[in-house]
Amino acid sequence: MAEVAPGLLLMLVLAAGTAGFIDAVVGGGGLIQIPALFTLLPKEIPATLFGTNKFASVFGTTNAAWRYARRVAMPWRTTLPAALAAFACSYLGAMAVAWLPRELLRPLILVLLVGAAIYTFVKKDFGAIHGPQHSGHRELAYAVLLGGVIGFYDGFFGPGTGSFLIFLFIRFFGFDFLHASAAAKVVNVATNLAALAYFAPNGHLLWQLAVVMALANVGGSLAGTHLALKHGSGFVRQVFLVVVSLLILKFAWDTFS
Repeated sequence: MAEVAPGLLLMLVLAAGTAGFIDAVVGGGGLIQIPALFTLLPKEIPATLFGTNKFASVFGTTNAAWRYARRVAMPWRTTLPAALAAFACSYLGAMAVAWLPRELLRPLILVLLVGAAIYTFVKKDFGAIHGPQHSGHRELAYAVLLGGVIGFYDGFFGPGTGSFLIFLFIRFFGFDFLHASAAAKVVNVATNLAALAYFAPNGHLLWQLAVVMALANVGGSLAGTHLALKHGSGFVRQVFLVVVSLLILKFAWDTFS
């Protein structure tokens, strides 16, 4: 690994900690961590920066998933099938990058994010009450479908995966924001591991930097999970709207600039 100046390392550690905090609550830490890596390490190839980002993120997300599981009644019958489907389809999504232009997705994702934000803002009781809506084969089928679609998206493109997961777990499964965030963490762990299964064996990873950033990511995750569990679904809903708004601004800039 090339030497990273102390000042740059400090900024990357701060970015990783902030990303871990955001990811632990609603996802979207990539808004912070990925631009920091690309800006501060311009000589590294994109695949190496994405691999380093995934390595740092998976530890923070795993910590958040574990802490949620200790305090929240996890909807495992929905979450585990979704996570398994997401793992498989995330790897397929990464492979699809070679033959399908990712830029085609930007306008569509922008529309979906705007729709999710408006729906959440207008429907004040959205995600306020935890009332799972499906069971049996229907629950399994929907979970696999949700996990597969989001997993493919995360492997292929990525930004906003955590926010989309939370919205879909609430809209189609009847979870509240806290349970949806908890379930999203488990699925995010699966998609991150799938991405690492591609990046790590191919050498696309700055190991020493990734370990340091992973520690910072876990620190941010501890703080984010603590606040989410302490303040509940109302707090998660507010952070969700902020992060989705930031995603909308980013996608709008990338699409029209």
